[in-house]
Amino acid sequence: MNLVFDPAWLPRLGQGVLLTVQLTLYCMGLGAVLGAVLGLVRVYGGGRWSPLYWVASAYIHFFRGTPLLVQLLGIYLGLPTAGILVGPFLAGLLAMTLNTAAYQAEYFRGAIQSVKSGQMMAARALGMSRAQAIGHVIMPQALRLIIPPWSNELIYMLKYSSIVSMTALRPETMDLFGVARSIAARNFRYFEVYILVALFYLAMVLILTVALRWVERRVRIPGLGTPGRGI
Repeated sequence: MNLVFDPAWLPRLGQGVLLTVQLTLYCMGLGAVLGAVLGLVRVYGGGRWSPLYWVASAYIHFFRGTPLLVQLLGIYLGLPTAGILVGPFLAGLLAMTLNTAAYQAEYFRGAIQSVKSGQMMAARALGMSRAQAIGHVIMPQALRLIIPPWSNELIYMLKYSSIVSMTALRPETMDLFGVARSIAARNFRYFEVYILVALFYLAMVLILTVALRWVERRVRIPGLGTPGRGI
């Protein structure tokens, strides 16, 4: 097999990498905020008979139980029928944010519940309100515990960002995989282009893995375990 790699592909693939990284970081940041709120509602929202608990649970089950691609196309193709126009990047960002928030909510719930209940009692005994105890005692520990599952979620979303290529039609809205599809279609070098793209993804994942393990070691609390995780 005669493999041909054209150096001219690299600048365009580099632009796709930038959009992929932006999309991943934005969705993870927004998803963490929404996921934290949902996780707190699941733990402190008034129990299983609370309306807030049921709303949070329904949200989590829906977005964890349906494919991300279906969610993306539902937003990109469905919202315009209601008069709400969204571009490919915004549709991808919304879909990925809503999806990862559901998973992150469960990570937050597990992390919060891993903090010993006696710490809440001790904080209340010192005169803290419930909100103060959560903000100053429970959440700082939970944020440390959530790093391992959150690290996996970040890597998953980096790879899942490739689905945005299903809606991106213009070069400026194409992620790494979308750019690769465009290059391969023009040059009929599918194997070479996709091998190169796989190496790009692998490099990004390895960089993230090393960086996040370093962060995990830096903030780890000796003797404090990490919450379990299931997908």
